[in-house]
Amino acid sequence: MSNAVLNGLAGAGGGIIAQIITYPLQSVNTRQQTERVAKKSQSQGSSGGTLVQMLQVIRSEGLGGLYSGLKPSLLGTATSQGIYYYFYQVFKNKAESIAAANKRKGHGDGTVGMLSWLVVAALAGALNVLFTNPIWVLVTRMQTHTQAEQKILEAKKEALIRESGFIGSTLHEKLRELDSMKPNPYGTFQAAYEVYNEAGIRGFWKGIIPTLIMVCNPSIQFMIYESSIKHLKKKRADKNQSSIKVSALEVFLVGAIAKLGATVTTYPLLVVKSRLQAKQEISTNNSLRYSGTMDAIVKMIHYEGFSSFYKGMSTKIVQSVFAASVLFMIKEELVKLYALLANKILLLKLSK
Repeated sequence: MSNAVLNGLAGAGGGIIAQIITYPLQSVNTRQQTERVAKKSQSQGSSGGTLVQMLQVIRSEGLGGLYSGLKPSLLGTATSQGIYYYFYQVFKNKAESIAAANKRKGHGDGTVGMLSWLVVAALAGALNVLFTNPIWVLVTRMQTHTQAEQKILEAKKEALIRESGFIGSTLHEKLRELDSMKPNPYGTFQAAYEVYNEAGIRGFWKGIIPTLIMVCNPSIQFMIYESSIKHLKKKRADKNQSSIKVSALEVFLVGAIAKLGATVTTYPLLVVKSRLQAKQEISTNNSLRYSGTMDAIVKMIHYEGFSSFYKGMSTKIVQSVFAASVLFMIKEELVKLYALLANKILLLKLSK
């Protein structure tokens, strides 16, 4: 098995485990990012911290509400991590061979520089985004479906009170009737049908521009990660230590630091992407609905202020940093396990 395929499979396995562990935080974070409240009503629009919002979801939707969209998310994670790590390893191998060739020609020390790591991660990230964006559109829709339905119901109530001629008990009956309406079943196929009805095939690539720009997130992440790991190994080699291998705990901590730096840098783009991919009815105010990336950015600044680009960032930092740390650690351990098994099989073959 080539190291590119091995890293792709290991990345997919690590990504699935990390996603399952941190999914409730991701689900709440998507709702935080897509909540649209104009400046003048922001004081009334606050819905508490992450824990409070998680409890609200459980109370209104049950525990399953925190796992809405988990199935396509797991598919997306496995596909995304598999594609990313496969192409990342392919481009990494190429960058390392170029660096080695340059050294033989008398240029450089044979190691890959920071800029090369950025290019490698960006190329892998761009291919990953183009292949997997439709899956994440469906995940975002499913995570925010209940939120959108509640907003639609609130709008209907306001319209009924404002426009109808009903008074007294008749109005209360109509309002009770609206409250008793159960939301339609909403699974992966319903989400896909809705997206296609709204914008055709193009709808599955909503938010593609900020998402493509966001390939700098894993680029920054991997630049920090690879540079830190390289520094650790070099430090041990300089001290003539018997082993320069990096432990699982060190990989976990380096992965956490790398993801933290990348998340803080690129979070505003993530908010814009989530808002474009969510159902636009999530806002009852037409001025807070978006037709494209620039429209979203301009309206967010004008109607909600710059703070809207950082909604839910604390939740995202906890979720993404922990998920990335787990992913890196499990991926590296899976790669080591495969190498160990391959060596044992080789030894058995040679002993026969």
